[in-house]
Amino acid sequence: MKVLVVIASDKFSDKEFSITTDVLRKRGVEFDIASKEEGVCFGQVGLEANADLDFDSVNSEDYDGVVIIGGVGSQDELWMTERLIEIVSEMYARGALVSAICLSPVVLALAGILEGRLVTVFPSPASLAAMNKVGANVVDMPVVADMNIVTGRDPAVSEEFAEMVVEKLLS
Repeated sequence: MKVLVVIASDKFSDKEFSITTDVLRKRGVEFDIASKEEGVCFGQVGLEANADLDFDSVNSEDYDGVVIIGGVGSQDELWMTERLIEIVSEMYARGALVSAICLSPVVLALAGILEGRLVTVFPSPASLAAMNKVGANVVDMPVVADMNIVTGRDPAVSEEFAEMVVEKLLS
């Protein structure tokens, strides 16, 4: 079992990243970390994480799922990254797990996979507008699983989000 953990190169959510990767490790799920560029990435409050891959180097066939971490950097960088949106589309098309937390479910919306799906997202005006534009059914819940899509609302639900990701991977 192997997943691709995606972070922005700058201003990813330290808490979402550290809790999610800790849960994956503890549950025996292997992962690679990807970002816009390979190398050191910076969290909103000082955490540094090393991206093993840049998006252009990712072969989506190598992974059972993708986990997109949120934070301010998601809106600033990930929402605009065409290759990441392609990776999400490719993984969804073959039935892999697709998951995102905080502001990052917008990446799933931009990939065109959320129409009619139940999702949660950090409720910023921009994220809610993106969800409404694609016809996603946004609910105010901590974590939502709709078939092979898992979304989490904010950093406070990181552990619950990560546990749901692992549960879906193993089912």
